[in-house]
Amino acid sequence: MPTPYMTHPARIIARRTETAGIHTFTMRFVDRAVRDTYRFRAGQFNMLYAYGVGEVAISIVSDPADPGTLEHTIRIAGRATGVMAKWDVGDVVGVRGPYGNGWPVEQARGRDIVIITGGLGCAPVVGLINYIFRRRDQYGELHILHGVKTPNDLLYRERFDQWRREPRTRVYLTTDHPDKSWHYRIGVVTELFDELGAPPSSVAMMCGPEVMMRLAARSLRDKGIDENAIFLSMERRMECAVGLCGHCQYRERFVCKDGPVFSYRALKELMRVSGL
Repeated sequence: MPTPYMTHPARIIARRTETAGIHTFTMRFVDRAVRDTYRFRAGQFNMLYAYGVGEVAISIVSDPADPGTLEHTIRIAGRATGVMAKWDVGDVVGVRGPYGNGWPVEQARGRDIVIITGGLGCAPVVGLINYIFRRRDQYGELHILHGVKTPNDLLYRERFDQWRREPRTRVYLTTDHPDKSWHYRIGVVTELFDELGAPPSSVAMMCGPEVMMRLAARSLRDKGIDENAIFLSMERRMECAVGLCGHCQYRERFVCKDGPVFSYRALKELMRVSGL
């Protein structure tokens, strides 16, 4: 298994543009020994390194059943990701990881699942959704709720259409600012809850803006879902991935080491503190 401190070269074997400024890269480790021993869990992340520029924490969006091939969706937002936007098939990049504790896929077995995302927060749950579909008989009803500011912010359009066609799966979409092409709900993602028929025994997992997750968690709790069955991916300011730099410290916790996935009960008091 690769060590958490060592960067390993990986070759890009496919590139796909999701929307303007957001790209998904498929890569494979160059070293066969690393490729054969690398394993990850749905919800974990890697540190991707642009040689000579820097590294960033990026969620793994591929399925853990195929650890030899990695997919990462990158939003171009800074110096390092600006260089990553120029990556193409055949380029060799740096990868170290995986890090974090991942989604509670074992706890969710046999239960209905509610997945809630906002804005660009869909990327960390793509691997989770694929994980569930590959093991569909092990889980109950699947509800996927996704909210965006504008229709242009809707990533994975084809995937949402595909997910909607899967058995025992419902997809709910909403936007704050619709255009003439929009045929779904209008409003914030929590307004979709009036359509949600998930029972109190469901497990909820979410990723997106923290204010959205805080409000969504409270609404789910009001619908009877236990706080220990509500999970949030807190992908904030992770720069070293091993708890040394302190940038992702969240009171006594480090998001990179103790998360990025937390139960709502573990975080609810901290989320009440503005600006923490």
